[in-house]
Amino acid sequence: MAYFHNKFSAISIILVLVLMVNTCIGSNFNQDFELTWGDKRAKIYGGGQLLSLSLDKISGSGFQSKKEYLFGRIDMQLKLVAGNSAGTVTAYYLSSQGPYHDEIDFEFLGNVTGQPYILHTNVYAQGKGNREQQFYLWFDPTKNFHTYSIIWKPQHIVFLVDNTPIRVFRNAEAIGVPFPKNQPMRIYSSLWNADEWATRGGLVKTDWSKAPFTAYYRNFYTQTYSSSSSRSSSNGAWQSQELDAYGRRRLRWVQKNFMIYNYCTDYKRFPQGFPPECRH
Repeated sequence: MAYFHNKFSAISIILVLVLMVNTCIGSNFNQDFELTWGDKRAKIYGGGQLLSLSLDKISGSGFQSKKEYLFGRIDMQLKLVAGNSAGTVTAYYLSSQGPYHDEIDFEFLGNVTGQPYILHTNVYAQGKGNREQQFYLWFDPTKNFHTYSIIWKPQHIVFLVDNTPIRVFRNAEAIGVPFPKNQPMRIYSSLWNADEWATRGGLVKTDWSKAPFTAYYRNFYTQTYSSSSSRSSSNGAWQSQELDAYGRRRLRWVQKNFMIYNYCTDYKRFPQGFPPECRH
């Protein structure tokens, strides 16, 4: 019996490891992404472990995932354009295609040397966005790699920076607000010139004498699950859980100290009343 028990335990451990591999996947950029534009301004190094995007006066660059995803957690480490990055935008986002597309956005708006980046977030559902929140970061995102994550579940979307939640967008379909839950999305990233609006509303232009501007990517991971997996009690609990007490405290800390714009408090933009999800 002891032999049978030990053998059974070993088999159980192997099965658990297999399940972990199937649900939490580390990426190789050569295998899981394709460089989509920018000619040689987009590059993959180190056998697929590091990717860079560059922008010069001629063009920016970008890449996308080969796979589509429907719900899960997406992690990517980025090191943003250093020095005078004014006018540049580094975008990292999930998106479907078509006029009624869904999209979940991180956009990093560059600034002059010594001034902080602005982290711009947005959520589109059925082609409609205009749900912006913006933040300063509590560190210099150009000195080291930091992890930017999206948790996308049927109940809500959570934006995280170094595993600290900065924003939660809840499913408010019950009050008529579209929520992205039916369209699989690819992962995209691009580095491009947006000096007509990116830095101080377009007042500060890109200094092309500092080009090329380069951002770096590494350690991409996905943890995916299907919406039907909620039939399992353990997976269902994982899907329905939003933030624990510590996560809620961290979220309040970020929003109190680092949020610089919230569409849900922009009275000038919504003089007739805020969108319904702002009250949800």
